This record gives sequence, structure tokens and C-alpha cells, in this order.
Amino acid sequence: QVQLVESGGGSVQPGGSLRLSCVASGRAFSSYNIGWFRQVPGKEREGVASISRSTGTIFYADSVKGRFVVSEDRARNAIYLQMDSLNSQDTGLYRCGTRSHGRSPIPDGSPASVCLDRKEYDFWGRGTQVTVSS
Repeated sequence: QVQLVESGGGSVQPGGSLRLSCVASGRAFSSYNIGWFRQVPGKEREGVASISRSTGTIFYADSVKGRFVVSEDRARNAIYLQMDSLNSQDTGLYRCGTRSHGRSPIPDGSPASVCLDRKEYDFWGRGTQVTVSS
């Protein structure tokens, strides 16, 4: 079974940057759909960005557009999330998710509301904490 391991989190001041990594170990990502989500205690897991590795389609939550960028490195089985101009609202536990092996991918052409829906993903890493504070 593939394992997802996130890293790169930390504490930064407002306006700072971080680059998160999500690496699949065991074997390659089992799904074409990878999502970055963040979670704050007392709130639902929020979709931040998603990428379809089959079509290259990327979606971002409105709250991060223009500040976050998703990229991938297939040779390293890695998905990255570059986060710039961070603010306190970006604080949270960031987790990457994918769909279980054997589950069909999210249909091509699905809108952001689907691709950023946590219910579309059922396999998760443990997460990396991001804290933005002065």
C-alpha cells in the first residue's frame, strides 16, 4: 500500500513562504488525483489545491489563488505546494490526499467544487503543521 508523507511545514511570519512536499512511498501514486487540504481544529478539512496528473488540470481555493502553486515531480513521486504571502488564515495542518487504489479517478472536466471536495479523497498522509504568526 502506498504511503503519503508530507513535510515542509513550520512557523513563519505573515508575508513569508513555505514549500510543502507530499511524497508517495511504497509505490507510485495510485491515483491520478492529488489534493492538498488544510485542517483547523473545529472546522472541516478545506480543499486548498488539487491536481489531475492525467490532464494537468489544477484548481485552487479562492482564498489561495495567486499565492499558492502546485507542482509535481514524477521522478520523485512528489507533489509540492509552494505557498507565498502567507497570512494567519493559512494556519493549519496541511495534508495531501489521493484516491484509493482501484477507485476510478475523478472524471475529467469535473469542476473545482468536486476536485477540492475532501469526500473525493479517501487516502491521506498524516500532515505537516503550518503556523503563520507574528
